Amino acid sequence: MDIRKTIETLFPALEEIPEGARIRQAVEQREYLVNGGMVRWEGPVQDVFSPVCVRTATGYERVRIGSFPLMTEKEALTALDAAVAAYSNGRGAWPTMTVAKRIEHVQQFAAGMKERREEVVKLLMWEIGKTRTDAEKEFDRTVVYIADTVDALKDLDRVSSRFVIEQGIIGQIRRAPLGVTLCMGPYNYPLNETFTTLIPALIMGNTTILKPPRHGVLLFSPLLDAFRASFPPGVVNTLFGAGRSVTPPLMRSGKVDVLAFIGTSTAANALHKEHPKPHRLRMVLGLEAKNPAIVLPDADLDQAVEECIAGCLSFNGQRCTALKVVFVHEGVAGDFVSRFSRRISGLGIGMPWEPGVMITPLPEQDKPDYLAGLVEDARRLGAEVMNEGGGTVNGSLFHPALVYPVNERMRLYREEQFGPVIPVIPFSDMETPIRYIEESDYGQQVSIFGRDPQLLAELIDPLVNQVSRVNLNCQCQRGPDIFPFTGRKDSAVGTLSVSDALRAFSIRALVAAKDIDINKGIISDIVREHRSNFLSTDFIL
Repeated sequence: MDIRKTIETLFPALEEIPEGARIRQAVEQREYLVNGGMVRWEGPVQDVFSPVCVRTATGYERVRIGSFPLMTEKEALTALDAAVAAYSNGRGAWPTMTVAKRIEHVQQFAAGMKERREEVVKLLMWEIGKTRTDAEKEFDRTVVYIADTVDALKDLDRVSSRFVIEQGIIGQIRRAPLGVTLCMGPYNYPLNETFTTLIPALIMGNTTILKPPRHGVLLFSPLLDAFRASFPPGVVNTLFGAGRSVTPPLMRSGKVDVLAFIGTSTAANALHKEHPKPHRLRMVLGLEAKNPAIVLPDADLDQAVEECIAGCLSFNGQRCTALKVVFVHEGVAGDFVSRFSRRISGLGIGMPWEPGVMITPLPEQDKPDYLAGLVEDARRLGAEVMNEGGGTVNGSLFHPALVYPVNERMRLYREEQFGPVIPVIPFSDMETPIRYIEESDYGQQVSIFGRDPQLLAELIDPLVNQVSRVNLNCQCQRGPDIFPFTGRKDSAVGTLSVSDALRAFSIRALVAAKDIDINKGIISDIVREHRSNFLSTDFIL
């Protein structure tokens, strides 16, 4: 089979795209939300080209699907001023609102969001090449995440709706917001991972500035009206443009209280250094990972291959939780590689709307060349591509490459490839993968495949002190969303799960008084007459 010819035939002519998959009209984003109003943009714009190419008489061309504003420092600071005014040093309507009322606003937004599902799903397919099935899952999972966040906050607030009397002091402890939050999500999950910081930040009473990722901008366009209709002025403000132009001025102002960022540690460090009082900046970060799999000699190889296929190649391996290096015991390495290679040959590759596809066009224009460079470097240093046509490039399509045997001299050994290249490292001594994990700059997750309870237990104990999650006989993953999602070393700052995120975007605050009659009378009057939104025994059902 000629993989190159196969790949060349995958790009359709424009008229061959199914009617239901088409974007009928380019999304020319010309409005942005600031201080509760939609502002018309008249300045320069950035064209958005899909990773999907179409066949034309002169060759293949990326489809232009729209454009977005290239805003400047001036507009960024205007959005910041709106968020600062809405927070008003904690005196604004939003941070002082009852938890029940904030929940109502978030639920109103979720209802409006659901009405735009199909538009967002199509834009996920066309902007970042996500399959329809995965795009639908991302949207639906985000809606469920919002509902779960509401339920988690209700539970948290119920626990806080009582008074504590200790050592002669009456106190009520609740959680209070932190201030102005800058939310920046990643291109691989532009909706879901952006909202896993934005929604908890909002529902806890913070005001926000939403900066979409560089790929996955247009899909926020259908949601702007829902934001505007659901939240008070200044609570949600949107910012479009190049991150290097619009985000440093925000940080330099010193007025951003929380940075919620999912991306690279290099970018996060640069933003952190811009803040004039970095010790006052709360950071919630999801960063790089080089998650390893360890396949032990007694592993069920069929299961290990299936899980590693999903772990390495779901959404083309463009996930921070993807398996990015596979250690296989030398006793089963040949069999594992052979089975893995055969499975790659059976994977669906094509356009995002086609049923059954797993490998789709890559959104980053320079990514295919970067991946090809990693493969060539490994080949030069002694590795081989084990699957037929592995590493074949045509435009935005990159055929997955299973590279074996990889060693420490190769770039693939350490670099996070963030794409469909699978480095396999044989080992004979368990110290080899353990030492790799210990020496790695990253510490998010690991997957272990095996059957011996004693050996697995001996691996679990040291590895839980190196990574945040050890997966037994399954791929690395984020969910379920009630589980903590974090990382050690350079992989994360803070913890994101439904309940952990509520705590990440808030701080414990309390009202306290001596347990004497006059104070008890004052507290009773405030509570009975509902004079305070904080000091309250209201119970949210």
